[in-house]
Amino acid sequence: MTALEYVEQRKIVAIVRGLEPDYLLRLGHALEEGGIGLMEVTYDQRAPESWAATAKAIQAVEEEFGERLLVGAGTVITPEQVRLTYEAGGHYLVTPTTQPEIIRMGKDLGLGLFPGAFSATEILSAYEAGADAVKVFPASCVGPGYIKAIRGPLSHIPLMAVGGINEKNAADYLKAGCVGLGVGGNLVNKEWIRNGEWEKITALARAFMAAVSEA
Repeated sequence: MTALEYVEQRKIVAIVRGLEPDYLLRLGHALEEGGIGLMEVTYDQRAPESWAATAKAIQAVEEEFGERLLVGAGTVITPEQVRLTYEAGGHYLVTPTTQPEIIRMGKDLGLGLFPGAFSATEILSAYEAGADAVKVFPASCVGPGYIKAIRGPLSHIPLMAVGGINEKNAADYLKAGCVGLGVGGNLVNKEWIRNGEWEKITALARAFMAAVSEA
């Protein structure tokens, strides 16, 4: 199954930023128990010295969960991050912008590609460059209505929405035509993680999956 097929089937990608490996795996189990099937571990562009650790975190998730929680990398903008992700066993790349050279490199390595774009022109350019699906970001600035409008002339392009997605509006974005959604702090609650309140994350994951079922 390709990364896109995973997104189309499981719908929700949990976005994780700056989490220690031990917490990351415990979070993975909480998300999996709640029905989430994909995790995006992001690179911090302000701290290149942390990229190797991010890749190790991706590797840890892949070794722990495999296809039960398909892991990829987020905020990918450099060839080094593409290489690190591939070597770590990551399955897909999520980028904040459309960089054709990053898309080509990822495709050559067999990775799924979900680049970020916003306007109709950017979305089409990303897809023509080789994107599997295009991440509309930040979706919170425009809402589900924008997705529906873009899907009119560009119905052949799979779209994901990221930014401001929560369990209350997730179904609206899916009904508007998104094949999947990326969710960060509205699912990966760092206060709950620090407090070890994993059951709250599992319950919220289930609420997201209920929204998926509704859509």
